[in-house]
Parts: sequence; C-alpha cells; structure tokens
Amino acid sequence: MAKQRVLVVGLGSMGMSHAMAYTRIPGFEVVGVCTRHIDQVKLPEALAGVKTFSKFEEALAELKPDVASINTLPDTHADYAIKAMEAGAHVFVEKPLADSVENAEKVVATARRTGKKLVVGYILRQHPSWNKFIEIARQLGTPLVFRMNLNQQSNGETWAWHKRLMESWPPIVDCGVHYVDVMCQMTGAKPVRVHAMGAHLTDEVPVYNYGMLQVAFDDGSVGWYEAGWGPMMSETAFFVKDVIGPKGSVSIVMAEGGGDVKSDDINAHTKTNQILWHHTDMAKPDERIDMTDEPDHDALCQREQEYLLKAIDEDIDLGDHMDDAVKSLRIVVAADESVRTGQVVQL
Repeated sequence: MAKQRVLVVGLGSMGMSHAMAYTRIPGFEVVGVCTRHIDQVKLPEALAGVKTFSKFEEALAELKPDVASINTLPDTHADYAIKAMEAGAHVFVEKPLADSVENAEKVVATARRTGKKLVVGYILRQHPSWNKFIEIARQLGTPLVFRMNLNQQSNGETWAWHKRLMESWPPIVDCGVHYVDVMCQMTGAKPVRVHAMGAHLTDEVPVYNYGMLQVAFDDGSVGWYEAGWGPMMSETAFFVKDVIGPKGSVSIVMAEGGGDVKSDDINAHTKTNQILWHHTDMAKPDERIDMTDEPDHDALCQREQEYLLKAIDEDIDLGDHMDDAVKSLRIVVAADESVRTGQVVQL
C-alpha cells in the first residue's frame, strides 16, 4: 500500500512531536514542513531533505499532500483544516478544533461533505491509563462529580509558549477541552449550563491567565475544572484528577516518591502514575492500580497518528469523534463567555 504523504504545518513543541511521529510510522512519509519562520528552524536528521515552506497555501498547492497535520495556533486551525480537506487531504488538527464553535462546526461539515478523515488532537483518548480511568468512572453510578485541574508554573521558554497560546485562548479553553472531553466520556449525559470565573494575574498577556469553570449535566452530574499558566502559579495541588459517584471514587494519584514532578513537565500532563479506586460499600479495600509502565508524550503523539492512519486505511467512521470535539469546545467557549459576562451560560 502506498504511503500517505504528509505536510506538517507548525513546528512548535506539539508540531515537532507529531512530525517525528510520522517518521517512525511505516505508512507515512513526511514530504514537507511549514512554519512562519522556517529559515530559523533547525530540522532534526529524520526530517532532513523534506521540502520547507513559510506559507501554508503554497505548501498545499505545490505538494498536494494526502494528509495535512495542523499544529499551528488555534486561530488558524479551522481555516487550514478546511483548505486542506477541500484540496483532497485528510487532516490531523491539534486541539482546540477552532477559534469558535461556529468555525468548528464548519470544519466538521467540510469533513462530512468531502469524505476526508478528521482527527482532533485529543491525546488522552489514545492513552491506555486514561481509558482505564474513564472505564472505572463509568462504574461509579449516577450522578458523577468531576474535580480536575492542570495549573502550570511556567518560566522562560515555556512561559513564552504559553503567552503565544494566550493570543488565541485563555488556559481554561485551550487546556480545558481535554478534561471536559474526559468528563463527557465518563457521563454520556448532555451538558446544560456553565459558570466560570477568571483572574488576570499579569499584564504580559491580553487575557486572564487563570480560570475555573463549573459545568452541569442533565443527569445531575457536575464538574469543576481550573487552569492557570505563568511564573506566579503555585506548585501545590496543580494536578487533580478525581471522580466521585454513588458507588465510590476514582482518582489519578502520584505513587510514593513521585512528588518531585513539576507542573511544567509536559509528560506530567498525561502520566497517571497510579489509579486509586475506592468502593463506597467497603466490600473491597481501596485498590491502587499501578500505571508506571505507560507511554510518554512522544509515544502518545505516535499513537494519535497511528489512529489517523487506521481511520484512513479502514475507512473508520469518525462522526462521534468529530461531534465530541465540537461538544467539548462548546462547553469551554461557554466558560469563556461566562468569565467575560459574569453570567451563567445555558447550553
């Protein structure tokens, strides 16, 4: 079978991880990379010899790729994804899918009309430990209570990266889509309203760099999520992943000796370490499920691209995957609206 020819757009932290993932998968061939300041980028040996571009439209027209991998800032995601699919390419696009719900719906509509595969970068969906976390949560009964956060004390290059991201969205949107998506997978219920607050802790960015949201579902489930970025953020309780139901609770916890993990460690965003399962009736003692042997960030990026290749080769229906990406974006965009208006937003 012929290899899928890939154009990688955006070569920041995530883009480079995905570009390298394609080089490790036999069914893909990277034929071009594109970023605004391509002349300043030193490509790794695995990408030596691929064509380089500074403008997406030129790369798309010249290469006519089978796959476009879009890892740019969120305000370009929808435009680039639509142009790529219209040009005949399947698309991988980093989260969030778009800069508005309306544009996200346009991207999904384009995928359905053109018949092209669209995979959104929900990296936790490819993580065996997070899938186990979701599986256990679904056994806890209804309603569920979700308590989740990811605060990052970022400095230097990491802070510069976060400031670039905040040119498009605050943290509770950009980062929040992951964890709201997890909540939606756990309950399966319909989200009905969102309330959120935020704090602008620095003049270095135009948006609030700390936010917290609450979301209610029509089965009585409720969820809380917070995210903050910047050099002022606390390293205390920066990583909370906790679900409670009538039959007990399940939490992602650090194993003993794991307390030295820092909040700006990108692997800490996905690593589970251990899952703690508590049973209400005490019929079983609390269970600690060891998850130390799990994929790192780069391996997860590779799993995402293997999923895309499988979807192409086996013509997998990605309808639910695409609709879920819009649903989670709708919730966090409502949270941003709630921060700005001070009102509860009905969905």
